Amino acid sequence: MSKLWQKDNTSVNERIEKFTVGRDPEFDILLAEFDVLGSLAHTEMLESIGLLEKSELTEIQAELKAIYAAIQAGDFEIEAGIEDVHSQVELMLTRKLGEAGKKIHSGRSRNDQVLVDLKLFTRAKLTALAQATQQVFDLLISLSNQHKDVLLPGYTHLQIAMPSSFGLWFGAYAESLVDDMEMLQTAYQLANKNPLGSGAGYGSSFPLNRTMTTQLLGFEQLHYNVVYAQMSRGKTELFAVTAISQIASTLSRMAMDICLYNSQNFGFIKLPDEMTTGSSIMPHKKNPDVAELLRGKTNRLKGLPNEIMLVMSNLPSGYHREMQILKEVLMPAFDEIMNCLDMTHFMLSGIQVKEGILDDPKYDMLFSVERVNQLVLEGVPFREAYKIIGNEINGGTYSPNRDLQHNHEGSIGNLCNDQITAMMQTVVDKFGFDKVDKAIESLLK
Repeated sequence: MSKLWQKDNTSVNERIEKFTVGRDPEFDILLAEFDVLGSLAHTEMLESIGLLEKSELTEIQAELKAIYAAIQAGDFEIEAGIEDVHSQVELMLTRKLGEAGKKIHSGRSRNDQVLVDLKLFTRAKLTALAQATQQVFDLLISLSNQHKDVLLPGYTHLQIAMPSSFGLWFGAYAESLVDDMEMLQTAYQLANKNPLGSGAGYGSSFPLNRTMTTQLLGFEQLHYNVVYAQMSRGKTELFAVTAISQIASTLSRMAMDICLYNSQNFGFIKLPDEMTTGSSIMPHKKNPDVAELLRGKTNRLKGLPNEIMLVMSNLPSGYHREMQILKEVLMPAFDEIMNCLDMTHFMLSGIQVKEGILDDPKYDMLFSVERVNQLVLEGVPFREAYKIIGNEINGGTYSPNRDLQHNHEGSIGNLCNDQITAMMQTVVDKFGFDKVDKAIESLLK
């Protein structure tokens, strides 16, 4: 089967073809629905500038929508000998419609075709990721409110430091996800720019209406400069996996806490038996394998931005074939982080917290700052109060003050979860999911 770019009198060495195609077919299938969406917009634009007849457009659009339905039903495949999803869609159109099917490639290159597919794919995956992240956030806020009065040791340097609470602990990871969502929204903004019409990176002599395809596909704006449109490949993927890595960082840190807190030496939380595994020789073991695997999987995700930066390092302007292998980094990363978020939500849903932890005398020193502050409030200068309590500790006369008075914003007695929730909603509102949904719905009518 000839390729889109192949001349009639040329052929490709089989070993070269295998090497250059690589794993592309297995990832290209994931772009199929987005390739059709791009073609729906492109062909509508071609008809508007006179490169397709109205009757041809009607036939092409009907067949493209039939292909889209087949993709949604799981009945689409890239046939043996067909190089990529773009070739497969064009072949199906040509088989059904003849000459009309051969016209759809006018005014675009395979470069901007795959680029718009990846933009649409990334935008859709970031949307799903934002929604999954918000679900974990909502659960963390709920747990924070539920356990706001249950105290917990706070640590610095893994040494007991000051009193904390499960309200603070759950809430801390919730607010961390707000910042992660900001990063996600930045990645979404870059994915939500239209490269279609940039061709191979140098535009076209056809009078293309790139603003029209931008609107049809629900993009927020254009990649105006056609050279930079192609250069955005790699940067789009980098921003996406950077956002993924930041969510992964939050999850990995929480997973580590859970591993510690679930151990007998801490004993702050308990995971249900169905979330733990046993030992082949130690009948008492209840291992937090879910949390440990979350820690490992998310730690691996944190390395992905570096992979992309290394692939893209020192490339000049224009398209280069190694950009193809970025799919192998980007696409599985979305599946992995979604799986990690799902398991995090499941694990948190069953977590049990222990009450009365700080009643144990071994945590008396946690309240030393309370004693210092008590003296300061009585008029003793802070440095003097610090020395007094230090001498009490060293002399064995120290007595803890368990009457906590933490009321400032974000402290044990004033979690500010409503404000944190409002911050998250502000970030989510910036995405503008409704605009995209309406555009795609209109395109598929």
